[in-house]
Amino acid sequence: MNANADNAKMEIARFNMIEQQIRTWDVLDPTVLQLLNDVPREQFVPANYQGLAFADLEIPMGHGHVMLSPKLEGRMLQALSVQPTDHVLHIGTGTGYLTALIAKLAKSVVSVDIEPSFSALAAQHLQKHHIHNVILEVGDASRGWETHAPYDVIVFGASSPVEPVQLRQQLAVNGRMLIVLGTAPAMRATLIQRISEHGYKEDVLFETCIAPLINAAQAQPFHF
Repeated sequence: MNANADNAKMEIARFNMIEQQIRTWDVLDPTVLQLLNDVPREQFVPANYQGLAFADLEIPMGHGHVMLSPKLEGRMLQALSVQPTDHVLHIGTGTGYLTALIAKLAKSVVSVDIEPSFSALAAQHLQKHHIHNVILEVGDASRGWETHAPYDVIVFGASSPVEPVQLRQQLAVNGRMLIVLGTAPAMRATLIQRISEHGYKEDVLFETCIAPLINAAQAQPFHF
């Protein structure tokens, strides 16, 4: 009886997350909303934070890192419009939740984290949920990850003061990249699309503020 009551409470919290946080932040894509309903976020958060799995906040994961808020993850997924043929790079694996969401939409995902324990934890989570189209790698992907390039989609799970040099070249033609650029408190979620071999389109989608990547690219000092 208690287990049933707990499950019912969890489903109400999930419903409220989608209706009160995510929809109200202009995430209206039915595919994304269904995905957020289907992939159990509470099973990807650290055990001592499960009660906050659906709260509108960043959840600590350890090592000074946090999970992004649910509404930000939803907004990113909607903006990227991941397709079943897409080869995706996700930088900042964490517990594997956003990687799992992307993998449900894409053909293949390369997910990289600088912290080995996160990659190992994500592997457990992905296996538990029968997600097998992800390559997990450990390393510094603050300037991209050329090993499996080009990518149809690149998404950063943390911010960077400036866009890393040469990163755009890792996108396939018609590919798109979402990266949060700037320094606190002024950061911009930016969508960069490669529209031809040498042509790119850049759009600022919304303002936000999230933690920076370890070893993030820095602005070059100006010399007179």
